Amino acid sequence: MSETQIGGVAATRIAAFAAREAEVYAAARTRTRAALQAGASPWLAGVPMHWMRDWPQPFPMLVAAAKGAVIEDLDGHRIDDFCLGDTGSMFGHSPAPVARAIRAQAGAGLTYMLPTETALQAGQLLCDVFGPMRWQVATTATDANRFALRVARAVTGRPKVLVFDGCYHGTVDDAMVCLEGGKTIARPGLVGQVEDLSLVAVAVPFNDLAAVERALAAGDVAAILTEPVMTNSCMVLPAPGFHDGLRDLASRHGAVLIIDETHTISSGLGGYTRVHGLKPDIFVVGKCVAGGVPTAVWGLTPELATRFAAYDATRPSGHSGMGTTLSANPLQFAALVATLSQVMTPTNYARMEAGAARLCAGLSKVVKRRKLPWHVVRVGARVEFICAPGPLRSGSDAATAHAPALEAALHIGLLNRGCLIAPFHNMMLISPATNRAQIDRLIAAFDAVTAQLFET
Repeated sequence: MSETQIGGVAATRIAAFAAREAEVYAAARTRTRAALQAGASPWLAGVPMHWMRDWPQPFPMLVAAAKGAVIEDLDGHRIDDFCLGDTGSMFGHSPAPVARAIRAQAGAGLTYMLPTETALQAGQLLCDVFGPMRWQVATTATDANRFALRVARAVTGRPKVLVFDGCYHGTVDDAMVCLEGGKTIARPGLVGQVEDLSLVAVAVPFNDLAAVERALAAGDVAAILTEPVMTNSCMVLPAPGFHDGLRDLASRHGAVLIIDETHTISSGLGGYTRVHGLKPDIFVVGKCVAGGVPTAVWGLTPELATRFAAYDATRPSGHSGMGTTLSANPLQFAALVATLSQVMTPTNYARMEAGAARLCAGLSKVVKRRKLPWHVVRVGARVEFICAPGPLRSGSDAATAHAPALEAALHIGLLNRGCLIAPFHNMMLISPATNRAQIDRLIAAFDAVTAQLFET
């Protein structure tokens, strides 16, 4: 009987490699292991946020410090960071302008539920960078997406949101759906899920405009909520004409088009939307928009803002269900202004693009030389290697291409060679602080790991 293959590698070989690398990792982190044994018990499942258990290491890495594109762990290892907080630190850890702005604001108060003059400056900068919209500030893109959906439902009077199978929009409840046998169902594994999500959402395949049109024809869809590129598993690029088709279908069927750029802000200045001339009704971005300070922004076109104002003037007084007390605090505005004006610049994006192109070419060369049945894809400063042939066209393609055991082995192998990539998929980011030597080290580490997995 032939042995099970995952991404072209025998499953037993993957398991043996992963076991060896786990031993190497653990032996190199005795201080970390001791600290976790002494201090993890107060936390649910031993970590302050459950995703921190999802890395492939035998126990979490404890970070002592991070600067630029380097993390130093508790045991003193300096690691080239290509995860960068899964986009939260896409411009590097603690960019100097942001750090200065935080220090300056810290002496003047951290939150007081009132705007500042800096807030006015931030609003103009948002228009300059992303386009002339009417903006609001949230703490996370999840919140921003929730609030955007409330606006869409308010102005349309419709209940449903259309999302794409395999999408990523944070932890928005309505987006936690998938397709199974052509039907919209709640994603498996949701904790404490009681609502029938098919009452408020419909899922269709990415890049399938005919499916979008069929869903919109029902007349109950308030909004299309989409990433410009599918990013939370194996990356899926939009087919030519897909976004133009979405815009046309949304307009013809009276749905609000929401573009969530929380990951695709890597595409260039202004995000994928501005780089590629998309025309959403609502624009959302979070994570790195304030240099790592928890911040998200969402903007409405002037036309949609006028429609919402008309609705708002007629609704009963009471709670809107939008906004949180710590959102739009002065620390966010200080970091937002510093990021938009001094960090999120054409020069930095050009540096990031050049580095990402170098990384993409280097990884692709290894894939080609070893004749791996894989491919490499890039969106601006974001690069992914995918352990399956490509290109991918939909979320179901991405799910099929996802190879958890192989990817986990690759990740810990790269980490043991000094390179950290995102734990949930094979995403790598280039920051303005990332240098050529770091990129070349990652390519060399990828070469070394794949050699051990594939060569006899």
